[in-house]
Amino acid sequence: MQLFTISIRGNIPKLYVIKIAKWFMLTMPILMLFYKDMGFTNEEAFRLKALYSIVIVIFEIPSGYFADILGRKTTLILGAILGTLGFLFYSIGHSFLYFALAEITLGLGQSFISGSDSALLYDSLKENNQQHDYTKFEGFITSIGNYAESLGAIIGGALAEISLRTPFFWQTGIAFLAIPAALTLVEPKRAKTEHNPGFMHILKIVKYSLITNIKLRWALIYSSLIGSATLTMAWVYQLQLKELGFGEFQIGSTATFLNLLVGTVTLVAYKIEKRTSTRFLMLFITVVITTGFVAAGLSKTPWVLLTVLTIFYAVRGIATPVLKNIVNIMAASEARATILSIRSLIIRAFFAIIAPLFGWISDRLSLNEALIIIGIVFIILSLSIVSLFIKNITE
Repeated sequence: MQLFTISIRGNIPKLYVIKIAKWFMLTMPILMLFYKDMGFTNEEAFRLKALYSIVIVIFEIPSGYFADILGRKTTLILGAILGTLGFLFYSIGHSFLYFALAEITLGLGQSFISGSDSALLYDSLKENNQQHDYTKFEGFITSIGNYAESLGAIIGGALAEISLRTPFFWQTGIAFLAIPAALTLVEPKRAKTEHNPGFMHILKIVKYSLITNIKLRWALIYSSLIGSATLTMAWVYQLQLKELGFGEFQIGSTATFLNLLVGTVTLVAYKIEKRTSTRFLMLFITVVITTGFVAAGLSKTPWVLLTVLTIFYAVRGIATPVLKNIVNIMAASEARATILSIRSLIIRAFFAIIAPLFGWISDRLSLNEALIIIGIVFIILSLSIVSLFIKNITE
């Protein structure tokens, strides 16, 4: 029994490695610049990122269900392999279609990892009667990911000075590190589903999550909306910094600072969660995240934009682990990965609509005007959802 417990505890450092391999993103701060260098318009660039999200929308729930039925370890192994192949395709490709294949492969890899990692973490903690510390551990793992992304951003910016393709070669090797980490995970004990595995059971879980369980429904929709907003900003701000005269290394350095900030705030997010009322915290997150787009769009100088991004990313560091914890508390163990996958699906569905729209507007108007318009869209959506979320979550 003692050896089993030690093995389960060993999952956590292995999840750290998977998070680092997934988030040590050398390509993140220069990807849009790479697309520009390849001759793509903003609309084409955001179509590629939307394709990635569409793949996740299609496969997110099936992959989460696969994790619940056959094991989170198995899906994490598949995700690690596909993630490595996706960056390999980027390293050797030269056309829109090749990069589309890369995004499809990366989307499949992400769908297998998303939800499975958090579910395995929660159930590993639960087996050791530490599930009440989930926000703390999720925050720490997320923080490690942000620190990795910070270091990756500045190194990626430096490698991009050699060529904009160089970071992709190195990224392939980093992604490979997740494979041995996933292979050595131990599947924790968890409740087994009493239903026959299949498509109808998936539909029952979806119906329960989005229709039957009202509290869970609004928790999923609200947290997904905020997640989609932070994802959108992550791809947008590098283009605006470029317009304001930042070079590749400066953009990478900015990404490093912002991700270090997220990682640091995430470490104390569980303390903020315990000391702040849910109502106030959710309203605060909503206001800062959604109005951040409008404020960024109104920014005319680098220093004003950097101030806006600093506030935005600090609040992102609070939102990510806190909102995941709310969903985890409501999710049943035997369907946890599927329910977390529903959250990721909704995030990507929002993004698959917002990203091409943003690219289309920015090509025809300007980046600043596109930010303001998208910000207004997020504000309208958030106002229609946050009150329902707070009402149900605090009852």
